[in-house]
Amino acid sequence: MKERRKSLQHQLSKRYAKDIKSADVWSVFKVIADFVQGFEELEDLGPSVTIFGGAKADKNSKYYQDALRLSGILASRGFSIITGGGPGIMEAANKGAFEYNGQVDSVGLNIDLPREQHPNPYTTKECTFDYFFSRKVMLVKYSMAYVIFPGGFGTLDELFEALTLIQTKKVTGVRLFLVGVTYYAPLMEFIRSSLLHHAMIDEDDMALITLTDNFDDIVQEIERSLKEQLEALKADGLEQTQYFKTLQCFYEKRECHE
Repeated sequence: MKERRKSLQHQLSKRYAKDIKSADVWSVFKVIADFVQGFEELEDLGPSVTIFGGAKADKNSKYYQDALRLSGILASRGFSIITGGGPGIMEAANKGAFEYNGQVDSVGLNIDLPREQHPNPYTTKECTFDYFFSRKVMLVKYSMAYVIFPGGFGTLDELFEALTLIQTKKVTGVRLFLVGVTYYAPLMEFIRSSLLHHAMIDEDDMALITLTDNFDDIVQEIERSLKEQLEALKADGLEQTQYFKTLQCFYEKRECHE
């Protein structure tokens, strides 16, 4: 196991040195290609929720089954689901949305890695990225809510990236939910007892995170945020974009039905 891990780390180090440290001009075009691919594939996406979580979650685990159930509820309400496209929680979330194929999209934004990240078979739209940073932009750009299930370093990286975007108002009107009260309670305690205690964040920043296992509350909160999303896009002068028009159409239909 140690030798295999050492070999994988060596492969990643070689790739990093080649793509980043070499200052190879072709790397710039690969970065651009990542973004162009993402924009072209997702520009017509309707109201969507990004679900993050660990690639190692077993199919029989509680969190896999929870992700499957929540994504199914959201899809049944008309929300497309975006994930990192891999196994574990990502697979579960895509699978829940895949059952509503034709009504919503099940999006997988994969990353080219030497291990773990093989694509799951439950996507209707998919892209594979060379770089984590371009992939992360696409994971958050087209979503009106982020749902973070239990995961490892990658999931925590995505959690704090999303929190930073919301805190600095680079995205507005977006909700962030942590699912797995038992799993994330120690992290929340650390944030409160260390970050907040030492004034590294404000009390208001704690409100950016909703820790809950109540799926009905999550769905209702996401639906309520639709209007805020539209107002934020309008304030930014984005009324003529396809994304605004798609959201507005969805919102107006929802209002009529209710």
